[in-house]
Amino acid sequence: MTIWICGTCGVEHPDSEQPPAGVCEICADERQWVPEIGQVWTTLDKLAAEGHELIHQQLEPGIHRLHREPEFCIGQRTHLVQTPHGNLLWDPPNHVDRPLVEKITELGGAAVIVASHPHMYGSQVSLSHQLGNVPVLVHSADRQWVRREDPVIREWSGVEEVLPGITLVEAGGHFPGAAVAHIAAGAEGKGTLLVGDTIVPVPATGWVTFMRSYPNKIPLSAGLVRRLVERLEPYAFERLYGLLGGAVLVDAKGAVRRSADRYIAWVSGANDHLG
Repeated sequence: MTIWICGTCGVEHPDSEQPPAGVCEICADERQWVPEIGQVWTTLDKLAAEGHELIHQQLEPGIHRLHREPEFCIGQRTHLVQTPHGNLLWDPPNHVDRPLVEKITELGGAAVIVASHPHMYGSQVSLSHQLGNVPVLVHSADRQWVRREDPVIREWSGVEEVLPGITLVEAGGHFPGAAVAHIAAGAEGKGTLLVGDTIVPVPATGWVTFMRSYPNKIPLSAGLVRRLVERLEPYAFERLYGLLGGAVLVDAKGAVRRSADRYIAWVSGANDHLG
């Protein structure tokens, strides 16, 4: 039996002798896409055999970033956050091979695996099994998007401190359960936020943006963006790290507020006189 990986979103599917019939349901949704050539499937063994390099960066003390080059599918950056009580593995990769597992083990392994939203489920179950069947947390509102079920999966919602000083916050917007991870000790105690693409840094500008679908350019409503910002209000964060390597390194909370105000003004029609 084989674990099949969608060649577009990189999410693992149940083991079977043949690839799943039809298209990946995650990619058929309006937030993603199916290629013009049709559905493509691959496997972890094929991905491991391809020429690639594991890139490891330490972003700040206790926060590491891992990704594969050349990229596969969405190309998410996986973040590993070290704590004295165990490590958080955030936005698990879609490939699992020896160099990846060895690097994660070298950094102290993982106590819990969490994806910011369904596009980032990647090979979460396969990786959990490689790391000793650690819990995989899936937001209850997005459970329908899990393609490969397994006993390691546990649901969460609202706000949950998964490790001392690391809090998952249900922000919503991109998906109902789209989440961020707040690291209280990050940025020298000023706080760091891992955001997936619940919030997306705009390169080299100090601004961020928000969308329902990034590839299909579907915006969020003013109300959903306002609610997202309100849910983050209780948390201090100086820095913010996004899905594809973007970051806001100074006054990230102010950047989110300012960007939300600008976004809401445009989608609500307040700036129509400028068009």
